Amino acid sequence: MAGVLYWLLKRILLGPILRLLFRPTVEGLENLPEDGPAILASNHLSFSDSIFLPLMVPRRITFLAKSDYFTGSGLKGRLTAAFFRAAGQVPVDRSGGSAGNSALRSGLRVMSEGDLLGIYPEGTRSPDGRLYRGRTGVARMALEGQVPVIPVVMIGTDEAQPTGQLIPSIRPITVRIGAPLDFSRYEGMAEDRFVLRSITDEIMYELMLLSGQEYVDVYAATQKKRLLAAAKARAKDLEAKLPTRHPQSAAPVRDIGVTPHPQDGEPTPDVVDGEAGPGESLPRAS
Repeated sequence: MAGVLYWLLKRILLGPILRLLFRPTVEGLENLPEDGPAILASNHLSFSDSIFLPLMVPRRITFLAKSDYFTGSGLKGRLTAAFFRAAGQVPVDRSGGSAGNSALRSGLRVMSEGDLLGIYPEGTRSPDGRLYRGRTGVARMALEGQVPVIPVVMIGTDEAQPTGQLIPSIRPITVRIGAPLDFSRYEGMAEDRFVLRSITDEIMYELMLLSGQEYVDVYAATQKKRLLAAAKARAKDLEAKLPTRHPQSAAPVRDIGVTPHPQDGEPTPDVVDGEAGPGESLPRAS
């Protein structure tokens, strides 16, 4: 059923509308194998990456989506969960020590059926449009599954749908596919962490060349934590600089020097900056 909904969304319900509005383009489609399993390793700029990449690739792509996408609350959460289920994506629990093994098993199961597996090596969306250090899970899957890794970059999706924006804006979007990377020379070395890091760095280097993004040798999740901590520190510093208010104390009232009118005893305020001076009354109109 999920497979039927995938093609229904892509070819009838959603795909034609997105193509008409955004006019997305794809480059390097010849680098995509016509059949057989492979890993599509992509940069990650926006939620829209998981929409436009499958849209522009003729073969079906299955992503390992974090389980949070399937358990969200509110209207946005329900719509997100419905979309991922309809698209046949695989939920992966990232919490706990067994999260990596769970993702590995899910990915290998997808590729054992001859399908394309979509992975974001950065692990999360880039907080500022730069390319961040890759997680080695993509390397382990490539070695365990004995499949090629095809570098893919998304261009323009962060402008079309920045983080926090529900409805994408109309912007040009490009999907650029690079030549497949063969890591069969490392066969049998899936447990060597130095080999896994070397493979992952090679993949990220190809993504950097394809996208033109600035590379940062820090995990994106770490950078997000740093940005959040810096924002909290700025807010705290700003709060400390604000003047302290005491609601119990009232503002001082200026003495306006009320004096009785000489004729009828009505109070008349002194005008300090006008023609009458302190203790004097303005003349009454006759």
